[in-house]
Amino acid sequence: MSGATGPLAAALVEAEEIIRQAPHVRSEADVAEGLEYLLGTLRGVIEGGQHRGRTHPQLFEATGPYTKMGLDNPDTLYFYANLADDAEYVIEGVRGTTADLSFQVLAGNYSADDRAASHAAFDDRALEIDDDGRYSFRLGPPRHDDDEGDAGYVVLHPGGSMIAVREVFSDWDTEVAGSATLRRVDSAGTAPQPPTVAGQEKFYAKLAEVLIGRLRTWLAFPDWFFGDQERNTLYEPRQTPGGLTTQFSSAGIFELEPDQAMVISVPVAGVPYQGFQLGSMWYASLDYVHHQTSLTADQAHVHSDGMIHLVLSERDPGLANWLELLGHREGIMQFRWQRVDGPITPESGPSWKIVPFGSLADEVPGYAGQQVGPEQWRDRIAARQQAFARRGLS
Repeated sequence: MSGATGPLAAALVEAEEIIRQAPHVRSEADVAEGLEYLLGTLRGVIEGGQHRGRTHPQLFEATGPYTKMGLDNPDTLYFYANLADDAEYVIEGVRGTTADLSFQVLAGNYSADDRAASHAAFDDRALEIDDDGRYSFRLGPPRHDDDEGDAGYVVLHPGGSMIAVREVFSDWDTEVAGSATLRRVDSAGTAPQPPTVAGQEKFYAKLAEVLIGRLRTWLAFPDWFFGDQERNTLYEPRQTPGGLTTQFSSAGIFELEPDQAMVISVPVAGVPYQGFQLGSMWYASLDYVHHQTSLTADQAHVHSDGMIHLVLSERDPGLANWLELLGHREGIMQFRWQRVDGPITPESGPSWKIVPFGSLADEVPGYAGQQVGPEQWRDRIAARQQAFARRGLS
């Protein structure tokens, strides 16, 4: 294949082979899901590539329901911008009413062999926010000896290449997202150079490289994190890998037969954000708009014992806290606790058991209190769809 688009065309052929030969692919449905995942990956790579210019960066959304990667959290809006470590930037925004807003400076990229390094991570509690919810801070190379202690100035160490902004919802119905903008100080008021054929040839070649790298990276992640962990178990809550200092997680891989269910019980921790989600072996969230594949503490039914009792099963048990498997015999499951002030202890973490589907009435505490009928479930999904639409995530 020749021409500027040749490398990308060849990469798409290779990508399809990667999808079809993935270790977990066993059926035509798995292939179809993989090809849909490939479309989202391609879209994300293109969007990320078009925003990669470091001279005139803007925050862009490259992870969402149609550009999934990295076990994306259904409750999170993700925004990124690429940085040059020798330039200075200003981020300005308005704090919304969401459960959490955090910022992270990363160096390098995730790959099948390595992980991006976290150079700085903090949430909006580190910022000065005025009565109108406005905040502002700068990023740039070291200026003074005391820069590291200045909450209004984030030092970009050599190699710092990207900022990630995460805004997290606990209640999709009532919380409102804020806003954030980024500008590079020395290029404000100027325009980037126009495209050239040589530049576009490099761009398409880079897209091809990134597409294959991204597919291989996230396919490797389940083995990285869960390779030695027994199926149908969740590890004790621990600080989430990757430098997110105020986030704890507990995760694992489920593997259930059609006549089995997994009952997971977890206390309401009383932190700003507590959520649970299911994902595929592509290390991407399951459809969370039209199906209930995730729940936050605000969305879940809480039993009188202060516990959330979740049920994972393929068949509908007629319960409010049912997590739909959508035909997946295996997949990722993960809890997140965010904006925490201290460790999430094992006592605050989950317990679980695998039971016959037919015995759920005896195995789920408060079973009668969270029963829902087919019409109630349809209303529940309709409300979920509408709340998602109001969130404005695309």
